[in-house]
Amino acid sequence: MFVALSLAQAAEEERTGLDLILPPVAELIGGALAFAIVYFVLNRIAFPKIREMIKVRQDTIQGNLEAAEAAKAEAQGARDEYKSQLAEARSEANRIIEEARQQAEQVRKDIIAKSEKDAEAIVARAQEQIQAEQGRALTELQTTISTMSIELAEKVVGRTIDASTQKELVDAYIRDVATMSPNGGRSN
Repeated sequence: MFVALSLAQAAEEERTGLDLILPPVAELIGGALAFAIVYFVLNRIAFPKIREMIKVRQDTIQGNLEAAEAAKAEAQGARDEYKSQLAEARSEANRIIEEARQQAEQVRKDIIAKSEKDAEAIVARAQEQIQAEQGRALTELQTTISTMSIELAEKVVGRTIDASTQKELVDAYIRDVATMSPNGGRSN
C-alpha cells in the first residue's frame, strides 16, 4: 500500500501547468458520458414532471390572483353600493327631519292662530258682557234715579205727581246726567 501511495505521489509530482487543471482524457470522457446519461434520464423523466408541477403551481397562483381581483372588485362594488345606500339614507333622514320641522312649524302656526281666535272670542264675549252690564247698570241707575227724583219731587211739591209729568221730569234729568262729564261737571 505504501508503494501505491508513493507511485501516486510520483505521478502527481510529474504533472505541471495545464495538466494540473485538466483531468486525464479517459476520466473526461467517462464524466461527459455519465453527464449525458443523467441529463437524458432527467430530461425524459424528471424534467417533464417538474415542468408540469411548475405549470400547475403557476395556474393555481394565477387562479388565486384572478379570484382575489374578482373578490376585490366585488368588495369595491359592495362598498360603493353601501356608500350609495348611506347617502340615500342620509338624504331621506334630512328630508324626514325637514318635513317634521315644517309640520311642527305648521302646528305652531295653527296653535297660535287658534289661540288668537280664542283670545278674540274671549275679548268679544267680555265686551258683550261689559255692554250688557253697562246696559243693566244704566237701566238700574235710571230706575233708581227716577224713583229718587219722584220721591224728591213729591217732597218738594207736597203732592203726588202723575205718570206723564213724572216721565217728563225723569227724561229731562237723564238727559242732564248723560251730558255730564266724568268729573261731575257739564260738558260744553
